Amino acid sequence: MSDSGQLGPLMIGALVTIIDHEGRRRVTAALHSQGFLDFRSTYQEVFMLTRAEGSRITELAELAQITRQSMSELVAELERRGYVERIPDPTDRRAVLVRRTARGWQVNAIARQVVEEAQREWAAQVGEREYMQALAVLRDALEAGAERKCR
Repeated sequence: MSDSGQLGPLMIGALVTIIDHEGRRRVTAALHSQGFLDFRSTYQEVFMLTRAEGSRITELAELAQITRQSMSELVAELERRGYVERIPDPTDRRAVLVRRTARGWQVNAIARQVVEEAQREWAAQVGEREYMQALAVLRDALEAGAERKCR
């Protein structure tokens, strides 16, 4: 999958998206096999972005690059399914935090195992050193982008 035909090699956006889709597919399949049959791959964004202590919906929406209303609907669906709960923000009683429930933490643990397994598999396929270098480059690129955003 290193070539997209006449357009030449895939660019970073396509590469990262394809890898992301494969990761989401694997995580969702593992969760379904472990009894989380109501879990959808679209929920993974919330699990990846929510801080351990909880996050505000506005923060999650900004990170996911979707509207606050769309994130609110997604959180409401996750809440109905018992994956997250809304609690008062201890730093601002007018605000609400979204945090994982015990069921949500189970999902997180399974997803983490699946991703770690995939990473070991990919590292074995391309070489541990090369894989670690690729991760470092992506982290550096992300950091550089975040620095530009803050200026």
